[in-house]
Amino acid sequence: QVTLWLKKLYAGAPIPQYEVNERTVDILHEIMECNEERDKDVMLLIEDMKDQTTKYEAEAEYWLDIFGEDLGFFSSSLSEEANEDLTDLVESALELRVDDTSLASFYSAINEMTSELYKTKSKNEELELKLKNLTKKLTSALMMEKQLEKDIETLKKCQEPEKAKAEARAKSLKFLEDKSKDLKIRINDAEDKLVARGLDQSLTHEALMKSSEELVALRKEMEPLKTELASYHDLPPSIPLAQVKVEEARREL
Repeated sequence: QVTLWLKKLYAGAPIPQYEVNERTVDILHEIMECNEERDKDVMLLIEDMKDQTTKYEAEAEYWLDIFGEDLGFFSSSLSEEANEDLTDLVESALELRVDDTSLASFYSAINEMTSELYKTKSKNEELELKLKNLTKKLTSALMMEKQLEKDIETLKKCQEPEKAKAEARAKSLKFLEDKSKDLKIRINDAEDKLVARGLDQSLTHEALMKSSEELVALRKEMEPLKTELASYHDLPPSIPLAQVKVEEARREL
């Protein structure tokens, strides 16, 4: 709808470029509705004026026939000033859309038209204000959009070095993983060859790693035993002397 309205509005001329998103389309749609409502009011007024004109022309023809044929009264028999006054009267009647040319009808029509004029003026001012606000919103939205585009570009530029570092790290990690897999395969192949040549199974990498783990576990188990054994190193080699040493320790406690 907005696109068709813009094409109709610019009547074949190029439509200015604008960013198509939900916000701008909504704002343009509101502007379109305001313009269509205003155009509708104008068209209704024009149609009403046409109807009134047709009505008055028919009535004028009717009275001309009566004046001319029945009364023998023609506009050519009037003076120039009278013709001008009569023309002004007819134009005023058409403009004011009165049913007759009585003074009361003219006053009533003038009051009614004045009231309509104020209403139309008030409505136009309201629509203009709404259009102005919508234009401001559209301008603000476009400026915000441009600022967001700039921020996105800045963010992309800032992220480029980090992205390059991340890619380099990923490549290095992939290289190390591949290298580690290759070394494991080569170690296994070498161990298989050595075993085939008579190497003791206990000397393979796997066996050595397992032995190392068992050794670490044994050392942890020996720690409390070493501590307990160290407490006996301070005792004399003779049992009686050791008993005396223990007794002295008890007294100190």
